[in-house]
Amino acid sequence: LELPFTCDEQLTRRMRLRFQSLQQRNMRPQDGERLLRPNEQIYRVDFIQQHQLRFLRWNVQLETPGKVTVTGTSQLWTPDLTHLMNRQLLEPVGIFWKKPGAEEVECNEADAQEFGERIAELAQIRKVMYFLLTFSGGLEPAQLKGSIVF
Repeated sequence: LELPFTCDEQLTRRMRLRFQSLQQRNMRPQDGERLLRPNEQIYRVDFIQQHQLRFLRWNVQLETPGKVTVTGTSQLWTPDLTHLMNRQLLEPVGIFWKKPGAEEVECNEADAQEFGERIAELAQIRKVMYFLLTFSGGLEPAQLKGSIVF
């Protein structure tokens, strides 16, 4: 079973508006609130099956050299009612990178394995899971194809 990461444009836009609104009113975020940076996007995974999932592997393809950090959120996040808080971000994170001239995407395999197993556990109580993806090293969201294989 392969479940793709889908960019949640509406949620990303809403979080960017929150940041702009705070700036325009010269206000500070709430204590512990996590604001979206320009190089970050919100993605989601919809679980079409929730039980008996056993994490097998990540399928991350990067068209160009760069790095993407995938951070999961710990709650069934309802963005219209709550803001993203630092305490909602899961550890470990998945870090995937591609070096110039390389064909293969690399990752810290121990963290990626533990993160994948944690997602399989969380899928038992959720139909959707949200992720914060941070792009660096010149990588853009359009250059990423990613999924989780169970």
